[in-house]
Amino acid sequence: MKVFRNFKDYTSQKPLALSLGMFDGVHLGHKSIIDELIKVGSENSLETGVLTFWPHPRFVFNPNENLKLLNTIDEKKFLMEKYNIGNLFLKEFDEEFRNLTGEEFVRQILVGQLHVKYLIIGYDHSFGKNKSGNFELLQKLSKELDFEVEQMEAINIHENNISSTKIRNAILAGHIQEANEMLGYPYSVSGTVVHGKKIGRTIGYPTANIETESIKLLPKKGAYIVEVTVRGQQYRGMLSIGTNPTVNGEKLTVEVYILDFEGDIYDEEITVKFRAFLHDEIKFEGIEKLVERLDEDKRLTGEFDF
Repeated sequence: MKVFRNFKDYTSQKPLALSLGMFDGVHLGHKSIIDELIKVGSENSLETGVLTFWPHPRFVFNPNENLKLLNTIDEKKFLMEKYNIGNLFLKEFDEEFRNLTGEEFVRQILVGQLHVKYLIIGYDHSFGKNKSGNFELLQKLSKELDFEVEQMEAINIHENNISSTKIRNAILAGHIQEANEMLGYPYSVSGTVVHGKKIGRTIGYPTANIETESIKLLPKKGAYIVEVTVRGQQYRGMLSIGTNPTVNGEKLTVEVYILDFEGDIYDEEITVKFRAFLHDEIKFEGIEKLVERLDEDKRLTGEFDF
């Protein structure tokens, strides 16, 4: 997969089948668009591409909003490549770009620079200044500018439309398995292992403190069953998000106890895939009660069917 941050760098002998949008999470709804894109590209000998924005436009329109994303930029690249997209366009949502009308965007960018021959959009997608671009505009312009346009239907699970917002809400509520079902893969968080207070090792549960990217959405405070990737190997783990109230902690931390693992992994990057919610954050009466709960969480983690 080729990645472009400037449209002018893109050249191809073949026209392009393209979809555009934020694709935050690259969930099953997005996957249906990508699958259709690849099918159209194969049947018509077209390049395939996805045009998305970085940073998220909401950071531009609402700079004070505390928006957290389902994907970091590296995670989004990984998923797009995994799903066999040929070209990924990462457009900065700057002042010049945000002031393009929907029609200007189609004429100047999609047709003028990217030579789009087939365009696929989601069921609720709009674009351009004041959301002036939509499926109706694309249908109108497609005849004049000689491209085809297709609008995908929403993908449903349990009679509910899948959306990035619904997945965020599920994760924030601790409904991990529901979120994973909509994503089509386990929600994950990666980060560098940093030094913590090292209290865990004194009670038989040494944890790795993970420093995550600030834009990445974290599930609600509590304990989780996770799958941990360390140095390319997978392990079971029990992860805590919280402030460690039993020992009067104040700073929010992400800590994981890795079952059947020993070793120094400070300054290394690890990935945790969330599999199930265990319980909310608890302030125990003392260390003994904390250890009892950790023992029970370890038993549940060991017996969990991955």
